[in-house]
Amino acid sequence: MHSYASLKQQHRELRQGFEEAFSIRMHRALSWLDRAEKESDDPDAGFIFYWVSFNANYSMEQEDAWDLSEVERFKQYFELIVRCDVQKQIYNLVWQNFTNEIRAILENEYIFSVFWNSKRNNNQHDWKQSFDDSKVVVARALARTDTVLLLQVLFSRLYTLRNQLVHGNATWNGSVNRDQVNNGYRVLSKLQPVFLSIMMEHPDEEWGELAYPIMD
Repeated sequence: MHSYASLKQQHRELRQGFEEAFSIRMHRALSWLDRAEKESDDPDAGFIFYWVSFNANYSMEQEDAWDLSEVERFKQYFELIVRCDVQKQIYNLVWQNFTNEIRAILENEYIFSVFWNSKRNNNQHDWKQSFDDSKVVVARALARTDTVLLLQVLFSRLYTLRNQLVHGNATWNGSVNRDQVNNGYRVLSKLQPVFLSIMMEHPDEEWGELAYPIMD
């Protein structure tokens, strides 16, 4: 099982072969992972810190980076990380270890962004149809064991949860969103360390330039 300590050791052993930008990316992500692991008794804080660590994975500077939606960035990142996952670590977590948590997240309308858009526009039909459509997409991913597609849908829901927490649109330790926070925290706490380990094993892939490099 990956942890900050084991991943930091992996970084020390491999970083001499890393490009500077990639090593900085890993250092930043690991620093937030370390902080996240200290919040095992506070899923709200833990989820936020794991998300910051995850965000470091794919935060990049490229010609069209700022034109891409978060969903499109997720797609690019997950296609690459899954392709690099030769040991099927992500596959095993998604399809064997966290099926209950993932299903609960995907079936929760309160972290489905269209639900809230429809509420603002007072249009119930829109979100229900979109939610049903998303279930079709999920069913297709399940039928094909399509890890990339499932991760895309999963993280689009977790991104809504992230927005609720980070923008102060949820109560800390609130009872109304406990299930999604607890499930999101558990899933992120296991996937993010695996993402980082895989990236360090494949430092020469196109992970992109840092959006905010260190300046002299």
